Amino acid sequence: MDSERISVSLPSFIHRVGREQANLTRGLAAELGCELKRVRRSRNWQLLGEYHQIHALLLALRSLDSLKYKFTIGKLDTVLAQIEPPLTIEQQLAKLLETNPNITLAEMMEVTSCTLSEARTARFENDTL
Repeated sequence: MDSERISVSLPSFIHRVGREQANLTRGLAAELGCELKRVRRSRNWQLLGEYHQIHALLLALRSLDSLKYKFTIGKLDTVLAQIEPPLTIEQQLAKLLETNPNITLAEMMEVTSCTLSEARTARFENDTL
């Protein structure tokens, strides 16, 4: 249940937004843990990152200036709308306990990579319901 890297294709990126905005977007993406790079030697670009990183970049671009970053915002909106947001640890644990109420704490920790205290809390909350 690890986070998967998402790839967002940005065709003719620099031609659509300009070099200055491309550099600003690239710097902002790097700060947020994403990677914005050219696809080989073409004029197409690609944004790589996890769901929450790309979502944070989308929110940051919207807060800066929606009109300047309209192309990038539109592409990110389209891709994120097609992808289901990842479940939090608590949601993963609740789902595990719902499907298999007899699962051990060790198995819960192995499947979700959570801590012992998170697994115990999820077990307690499930038992009180």
